[in-house]
Amino acid sequence: DVQLVESGGGSVQAGGSLRLSCAASEYTYTTNCMGWFRQATGKEREGVASIYTGGGRTNYADSVKGRFTISHDNAKNTLYLQVNSLKPEDTAMYYCAASSWYNCYSGSWATGTDFGYWGQGTQVTVS
Repeated sequence: DVQLVESGGGSVQAGGSLRLSCAASEYTYTTNCMGWFRQATGKEREGVASIYTGGGRTNYADSVKGRFTISHDNAKNTLYLQVNSLKPEDTAMYYCAASSWYNCYSGSWATGTDFGYWGQGTQVTVS
């Protein structure tokens, strides 16, 4: 089974930056659409960004466009999320997820419902 392990979260002041990482145990055709999701206390989970690792197509939530950048290192099988200009409303648990490639071309990717593999999450707190 595919294992996803996130790291890089922390507590930062507004305007600060972090780089989140997600190491995947393997790379298969069932995991080449990868994404970052977040869930704040008392709120629904939301899709932040996704990337098709085989071709580089990316998707972003409107709330993070221009501030967050998703990328993937195929050699290291690691997903990244560079988060800049952080705001208090970015405070949440951030999760890495993986699914088959077609989800990155789906208008409903941000729901996360078709992502079959999930990490345990890394907390980001912005004050």
